[in-house]
Amino acid sequence: MDFESSYTPYLSEEKLKYLRLLAEKYPSIPAVCREIINLKAILNLPKGTEHFMSDLHGEYEAFYHILNNAAGVIKEKVDMIFGSRLSAQERQEICTLVYYPVEKIKLLKEQNAITPYWYKMTLKNLTELAKLLSSKYTRSKVRKALPPEFSYIIDELLHAQSDEDNNQYVYHEKIIDTIIDIGSADAFIEAYTKLIKRLAVDHLHIVGDIFDRGSNADRIIELLMKYHSLDIEWGNHDILWMGAACGSEACIANVLRNNIKYGNMEILENSYGISLRSLILFAEKLYPDLTPMKAALKAISIILFKLEGQIIMRHSEYNMDDRLLLDKMDLGKGTVCIEGQEYDLNDTYFPTIDFKQPYVLSEEEQKVMEDLRASFRNSHVLRNHVEFLYEKGSIYRVYNGNLLFHGSIPLNEDGTFREVQIYGKSYKGKALYDALEAYVRRAFYAVGKEEQKKGKDIMWYIWAAPDSPLFGKSKMSTFERYYIEDPATHVEKKNAYYRLWENEEVVDNMLREFGLDPAEGHIINGHVPVHQSEGESPVKCNGKVIVIDGGFCKAYRKVTGIAGYTLIYNSYGLTLSAHEPFTSKTDAVAKETDIVSNRVAVRYMARRQLVGDTDTGHALKERIQELMQLLDAYRKGIIKEKK
Repeated sequence: MDFESSYTPYLSEEKLKYLRLLAEKYPSIPAVCREIINLKAILNLPKGTEHFMSDLHGEYEAFYHILNNAAGVIKEKVDMIFGSRLSAQERQEICTLVYYPVEKIKLLKEQNAITPYWYKMTLKNLTELAKLLSSKYTRSKVRKALPPEFSYIIDELLHAQSDEDNNQYVYHEKIIDTIIDIGSADAFIEAYTKLIKRLAVDHLHIVGDIFDRGSNADRIIELLMKYHSLDIEWGNHDILWMGAACGSEACIANVLRNNIKYGNMEILENSYGISLRSLILFAEKLYPDLTPMKAALKAISIILFKLEGQIIMRHSEYNMDDRLLLDKMDLGKGTVCIEGQEYDLNDTYFPTIDFKQPYVLSEEEQKVMEDLRASFRNSHVLRNHVEFLYEKGSIYRVYNGNLLFHGSIPLNEDGTFREVQIYGKSYKGKALYDALEAYVRRAFYAVGKEEQKKGKDIMWYIWAAPDSPLFGKSKMSTFERYYIEDPATHVEKKNAYYRLWENEEVVDNMLREFGLDPAEGHIINGHVPVHQSEGESPVKCNGKVIVIDGGFCKAYRKVTGIAGYTLIYNSYGLTLSAHEPFTSKTDAVAKETDIVSNRVAVRYMARRQLVGDTDTGHALKERIQELMQLLDAYRKGIIKEKK
């Protein structure tokens, strides 16, 4: 639509009120004209680069490295600029310096490899790299990204203009010489590399599961809290921790079980100040023949099965009665009955279970849970992290034509949306996601205890229920894996989504459900690791579905064969990167190793994407139309200018 013809000469009273409010910000014709010119120019800049990551599972060092190298974007730009001038080793040194400037400079000094000439060439190379990366942004946006301690100097270096007498060249040479002469080169290089990494990626998407398995989820969140622009799509493990912070005892028990099982007590006790003392003392008294951690794992598991049973019995609509297994045990025979079939138990010593009321906590178990609940609720660090997850997170997101969610969309076997009952109402498709997110937010923000309780039960439901979009399996077979040897009972059958994601008709219907054009849109999700070692591809349905969980978590690497996928969406299209296992930061600095092993183009755009093609561009076009109406109102005297 032509902007100049999109406004009408007649303005409603409501529109006039809005334009008067807009006039407070743009009080004159020149002010309006300047902003229209500015916004139209922005529409024609290249689209910013988006970086997608999923299933981080506490693997801080690997995450930090991929965040630093922007999934290969920085290396790609370095090769583009210096490919014909510098050797592969020299180019990799530039990359490593950008990733880890402090550590790399320290190592080079120890090797006596740093000279004034090295500083000068390095500063020039970093200037070239920063110039290229800043070219897709307005000068205003670049200035806002500049490190404050060197903002004026970097701004000068980035915007050199050639002139007849080379005055600018001489001027910039003197700036660089002075930086070196006064001993500021190290600090300046560090500031420059921060800017380069900031410009390499415009927006970051974390598509779920920051927590569990790895031991440093808290450090990942601290890093994300400093990131310039991001969103988070909650994973089931994130929801579990959020539920624990809200005081859900079932979520707390699951968090403890997961972290004791994977040996990650440090995040509980040191990072979040959650004391396990009462649990361990209780467990040691119950199971003196087990090591303290094995005893604690068994004790919290039995508490967990009881608490989950209480929720299931409160909510028949969850259709999870098959998970009520404590009352199906016959300890005399040493068996448990599951779906009409008896299986041998590998353990029959359960002293805290009263088989007249098997899902009721004993007095000691209740006291342990009260202590743990208070510990979770009173952890200020955990609360700050969870507030951040609420602020930046959601259960799904539609962004620049892509649908992002962690798990799956509940489907029937025929590909239709599965109806799910939530507190007496039926939901499916997008409406189900919206309803679940509303209850997740009530658990944290609602004033009434009843609404909070509803939200906390829903958070456990999202963690473990077959119809949960963030879990998406027939059952969570924790009981079977612990107490039954038969591997057939351990199988967790996946939702129909995972069998139908190659069906284009079904995928198109899912995209339409969330307001996207099937011809242009993509589904991007994680949750289920891609078994690359078995030949599985992360790209489904001719590129319409992209699965980016490739195994960040070390526990998955035997079956995935890699250490994670990340996705880059820049102005030219979508590119998927598979990553090799990360060894350590020390190796990355000393050996200049990188971990991008393979890059695959998922989709090239027929023409380069501009800001005008993005969600931000659509909003800017609306603002331009409003400004055109204000300009017309000024020129016709409907609204008076403030000179």
